[in-house]
Amino acid sequence: MPTPIDHAMKSKNALLAFGGLVTAVAVWAIYGGDMFPAEPDPSGDPENWTWEEMRRWLTARNLFPGDAATPEQLLERIRANLRIPRT
Repeated sequence: MPTPIDHAMKSKNALLAFGGLVTAVAVWAIYGGDMFPAEPDPSGDPENWTWEEMRRWLTARNLFPGDAATPEQLLERIRANLRIPRT
């Protein structure tokens, strides 16, 4: 005579629950982290940075460079906002 445990082992609900759990873990692993991680801040002398690196540096500090800004204008804003290195 089958017991309730025997019925539970034959149940499709347990298989569906396990499949749902595996699917949820897979979705979290794929989409849970940063899909496109942010690029690191440019390093070195700002005069050698590209236009994109200058814009990324200013945007990361919420200084929002204009679309029509020239590299000279961007460099001037970067120099004005650089921290003085402590020695």
